Amino acid sequence: MPTGLARPDPDLWRSRAVQWPPSGSYIPHPSNASAWSPILVRNFTLDTGYSCSFRGHDITTNRSTSPVFVLLYLPLSNLLITLIGKTHSAITRLARSRRLLAPPFASQGLLSFRINMKIASLLSLAGLTALAHGARPTRDYASNDYYVLHLDSATSPDQVASRLGLAHEGQLGALDDHHVFRASKADHDIVKREITERKRRKRDLGGSDPVDGILLSKKQEARQHLFKRGVPSSPKAWLSRREDNLSPKDIAARDSASQYQATIMKELEIADPIFKEQWHLLNPIQPGHDVNVTGLWLDGITGKNVTVAVVDDGLDMHSDDLKPNYFAAGSWDFNDNDPEPAPELDDDRHGTRCAGEVAAARNDVCGVGVAYDAKVAGLRILSKLISDADEAEALMYKYDDNHIYSCSWGPSDDGQTMEAPDVVIRRAMLKAIQKGRSGLGSIYVFASGNGAGSGDNCNFDGYTNSIYSITVGAVDRTGLHPYYSEECSAQLVVTYSSGSGDAIHTTDVGKNSCYKAHGGTSAAAPLAAGIFALVLQVRPDLTWRDMQYLAMDTALPIEGDEANQQDTAIGKKFSHTFGYGKIDSWALVEKAKDWELVKPQSWYFSPWIHVKKAIPEGRDGLTVAFKVTKDMLKDSNLARVEHVTVTMNVEHSRRGDISVDLISPENVVSHLAVARSGDAKEQGYIDWTFMSVAHWGESGVGKWTIIIRDTEKNSFKGKFTDWRLKLWGEAIDADKATLLPMPNSSDDDDHDKIVATTSIAASTTTAPPGTKAATTQHPTDHPERPTKPARPSGTEEGDASSTEEAAQETTSASSSWVSWLPTFGASKKAQVWIYGAVGLIAAFCVGLGIYFWIARRRRLRNNPNNNYEFELIDEEETQGLNSGEKAAGNKARRTRGGELYDAFAEGSDDEQFEDYRDHRERSNDRLAGDDTQHYAVGDDSDDSDDSDDSDDSDESDDDEKAETRPLGGGR
Repeated sequence: MPTGLARPDPDLWRSRAVQWPPSGSYIPHPSNASAWSPILVRNFTLDTGYSCSFRGHDITTNRSTSPVFVLLYLPLSNLLITLIGKTHSAITRLARSRRLLAPPFASQGLLSFRINMKIASLLSLAGLTALAHGARPTRDYASNDYYVLHLDSATSPDQVASRLGLAHEGQLGALDDHHVFRASKADHDIVKREITERKRRKRDLGGSDPVDGILLSKKQEARQHLFKRGVPSSPKAWLSRREDNLSPKDIAARDSASQYQATIMKELEIADPIFKEQWHLLNPIQPGHDVNVTGLWLDGITGKNVTVAVVDDGLDMHSDDLKPNYFAAGSWDFNDNDPEPAPELDDDRHGTRCAGEVAAARNDVCGVGVAYDAKVAGLRILSKLISDADEAEALMYKYDDNHIYSCSWGPSDDGQTMEAPDVVIRRAMLKAIQKGRSGLGSIYVFASGNGAGSGDNCNFDGYTNSIYSITVGAVDRTGLHPYYSEECSAQLVVTYSSGSGDAIHTTDVGKNSCYKAHGGTSAAAPLAAGIFALVLQVRPDLTWRDMQYLAMDTALPIEGDEANQQDTAIGKKFSHTFGYGKIDSWALVEKAKDWELVKPQSWYFSPWIHVKKAIPEGRDGLTVAFKVTKDMLKDSNLARVEHVTVTMNVEHSRRGDISVDLISPENVVSHLAVARSGDAKEQGYIDWTFMSVAHWGESGVGKWTIIIRDTEKNSFKGKFTDWRLKLWGEAIDADKATLLPMPNSSDDDDHDKIVATTSIAASTTTAPPGTKAATTQHPTDHPERPTKPARPSGTEEGDASSTEEAAQETTSASSSWVSWLPTFGASKKAQVWIYGAVGLIAAFCVGLGIYFWIARRRRLRNNPNNNYEFELIDEEETQGLNSGEKAAGNKARRTRGGELYDAFAEGSDDEQFEDYRDHRERSNDRLAGDDTQHYAVGDDSDDSDDSDDSDDSDESDDDEKAETRPLGGGR
């Protein structure tokens, strides 16, 4: 032990009072606390891990390294060395005792012992180094349950594990305060059960509980929900219409391009045998239809010092084409929990082919990558079932060393799937966006999808419609749209892939194997990722948003009937088929050299806009608008728009019948959702977020309109419930920009907490949305910034107040004769019709009331008994009413009023009853002992009194209703 270092008290260590090795201490031997391993702990912090000295080597672990595993590994490695030494000594002594070793050989034995000791030390060192660089315990989902828990900073994961009977397996990658726990297999979620029970009994139990520190709990399930986006089968009709028709001019261009190709190969010393077939790099057959990269190579821009991580089914690091550029430190096999993501299954070839597109070396094997001096890492996730925790770790693995993540996969492209990453995965991506590349942000490149032939759209994929993804579609070698490449408003750019009878030529699994049929959008995404690596070589200081700006700004628009382009507010052309166009490597890198970094991100979130109206079927659509004011964006510190997202809820008995358009204040249309004939899901959209890049550069101020249609007239009906607009873009004041909080599962649970404003109204429209008309002057790409400081991004309360301002502005904008009345969000013409109808209804009600009042007065005036009737009632009130008088009338004239009087009579007049029985054959118009007039008036009085009272009551009710009914007819 080095002099001057105190040995820790073994009893203190055994008592677990010291949970971590204190600085300046030695780790105890596993079998004897008095024996100490030669591993000196120099420094330890909860944030950075700890550093130690192992037989003269410096080792530093990170926070994600499992402390229990480390503390076991270090002494066990020392024990292994000791056992090797003791075994060798015993063998040597035995050999010497039997004279098996002569003195010369004894020295050789000593040398062998030293070699063995050195090897053992190096093995232990290598194991510890691997441990310090992200080792993770193997997860057996068949035998155990796993939970990802987000804990508050004051809650210890060990306390939570002890409280719930779980095993703590360590932090989830680089996600702060997110931990993975293991439990025995159970048919229920034991963590949520405990949380629910704790909430139920918290008031009774009181006190603190580690369960109170659980902010998020997610039980993990290994599943197959991600699919490679390889080459789909091609229809014959599509192939037959894409034959070359060469003109003499085309033939001359081919000859010139072939000569240029030979020159490039000579100057760059490219001897790769299939380089001439790599048309996507240099196309001599259809000149101009390539990524235009060779000029960059001549300038020495080949991807140096940039790493692209291919997230796929592994890659063959032993291939001679990939071995020179393989980056082992950034690689991991998340399927088999191994540091080497080598292909294991027969179809584990997809990732190797993608990696070859990016960084196949310039040698004599196969071809070259577009960035043939870049490094390529492999992250294997697609070969087995995988959980959200595994995927989350992969998408942020070594985010300071892996600069670009190439992802040629996603949910099924079957035209009926609608799936987004879970909140844990979204948090991992946001963590890499905010902290990756030393805070500049990791760059995610996703393939748009191969489901166009099935009517699919990349806005139904939560990976491709993320604002953090650069979504890349495909274009074939002739510049046409391949039948498989999906369209959507979230697609930023396209680049080359299979089609028109050819495909991408690249590396395959094997020592020197090549492949000539790689394609689909799976081939487009890694090609784009390699081009972005060229950009980062020149400008490593670019943020993730700068890369999106550059890709949008330098893309070459693709003309033709398939493009369906529209002019945007900043003078660009956007197509849902091709995005802003195809990537031009030369233009992209040249633009990046002088690019001024954009300011940090800011955002504006509208309140929930409640609609709750049925959706018309057929061509008709339901239109809802929301107005964004300049003050709203100023309060949110938002200068200009980059991404637009719309989160919406729609009820429908057949989801595939719905289509949704978003029209911006600049009249640019985003087809957020298209009808999908194969999607028969008996539900609509549940908190689904669509995204568009078509409005890039707009100010955001003005009316944003949603048009939703039920495209099929059938028995399936739907209702538009609510929606929410989010504008993302560049901050006005960089100093006031803040980081976006981590997403939560409950982010969209506040629908009914925010009341819709009067500036919102739903109406039916039959006019299909058109493209933006040409304007005389386009807004600039860099609008002037306000000089007055603005407040930072507001909270929901601030948004609500801003909405009230919008409502006031909308109301005051009307100049019609009914401008002082509520507008209901309708046009002036519609307002006239509304209030005209209300006036007619009110006039009808008033006329009806006058008619009944006149009729009643006329009836009372023509009745001669009215005065006597009331006099008789007064007399009866003073003298009482004899029950016999009521009972002796004609049966036909006995009313309910008479029955009530009988029911409440105090007694019966027997004498009158006997007279009535003896003389019942007499006239019914006469009562014994009474005159006829008295009976007639009395009977009439009862009947008419009852009916008149009823009439009076009804009439008074009518009068009251007529007097209290509002002017608007109760609306």
